[in-house]
Amino acid sequence: MTSSPPTADVDLFADDVLVDPYPTFAQLRALGPVVYLPRHDVYALTRYDIIRGALADTATFSSRSIAFNPAANDALRGTSLASDPPIHTELRATLTENLSPRALRGLKAGIEAKADTLVADLVEQGSFDAIDALARAFPLEVVADLIGFTGEVRANMLRWGQAAMEVLGPMNQRTAENFPIAGELYAWCSQVQAEDLTPGSVGRGIFDAEARGAIPAGSAGHIIHQYLGAGVDTTIASIGNLIALFATFPDQFDLVRADPSLVPSAFAEVLRYWAPLHAWGRAVTRDVEIDGHLIPGGSQAAVLLGSGNRDPRHYEDPDAFRVVRNPVDHLSFGYGPHGCAGQGLARLEAHAILAALARHARRLVAGEPVRLPANTTRSIDALEILEVVPA
Repeated sequence: MTSSPPTADVDLFADDVLVDPYPTFAQLRALGPVVYLPRHDVYALTRYDIIRGALADTATFSSRSIAFNPAANDALRGTSLASDPPIHTELRATLTENLSPRALRGLKAGIEAKADTLVADLVEQGSFDAIDALARAFPLEVVADLIGFTGEVRANMLRWGQAAMEVLGPMNQRTAENFPIAGELYAWCSQVQAEDLTPGSVGRGIFDAEARGAIPAGSAGHIIHQYLGAGVDTTIASIGNLIALFATFPDQFDLVRADPSLVPSAFAEVLRYWAPLHAWGRAVTRDVEIDGHLIPGGSQAAVLLGSGNRDPRHYEDPDAFRVVRNPVDHLSFGYGPHGCAGQGLARLEAHAILAALARHARRLVAGEPVRLPANTTRSIDALEILEVVPA
């Protein structure tokens, strides 16, 4: 026997929920592993095991509907983000070719050197806005150099990347205001040519793959769109969260300073504790039963990655921030065929920043983080570092 899931009168995209979703996530988890939210006509997946299972089952939980409005889903059709195997597999191969462990090894020394120089200069400066000067500046430069962006696109990367994530929400004011900006990115990616990108860059390599038939004709621009649209804003959020958490928990920063081998574990805990993505959509292709509750085929699921990351059924004392936890199975990079293609690069960047902070700073004294509501990416908009105690 199956029954309808519990229902909650929750607005997942209300300003206060977007700024701090964790009380709402706890409420929904307590109701059940799947909760129907009539305000958005979605079925929220709330618990770790259910989320992980759904992400692995692309036949039932399809990526053809990752956004919470039809216009964005229509615009994304044919991209790696919004397709399922086998088409997704073909498109993703070219995307990940330049993000493989072997490819990233060649970038590691340069990225670490850039991080060290930037952090050392900021520590010497003594006070700075951690978001503008570090969390945004560093990944924007890394991705621009990697893909070969110049001129107009380099100047617009931040606003285009933010807009590409905002338009994945329901058709609220944030979504409507950002559609024209996301349209600028889409238009640029639709007409970009190999010669618009720096020689020897990854972007040029994607066009080379298209020329030799490794990917469908006309898909190079879609793949470049994913690098910018899906990768930049989430990495900025993760690095901003990292800085804020180590300012808030100096005892945890001391552990990393004393043992730099904890850097990977510490960043995994940052991602678990504060997921950079708020909610991600999936189209439900058939009737599916979850713990006795029926989700009807043709509906949409909202995958609450941050809720799964705080599920006490999976993580002991999940509301505590502990750098020694090493939660390598966190959900912030997704799971399964659609696991974040750029996660290796994101780790490389964040590890470089955290290691540099641990080398150069003994303590970060920060003001209150400023968070603005955003439909998809949960990030800090401003974080004033009032004082740095040098190492």
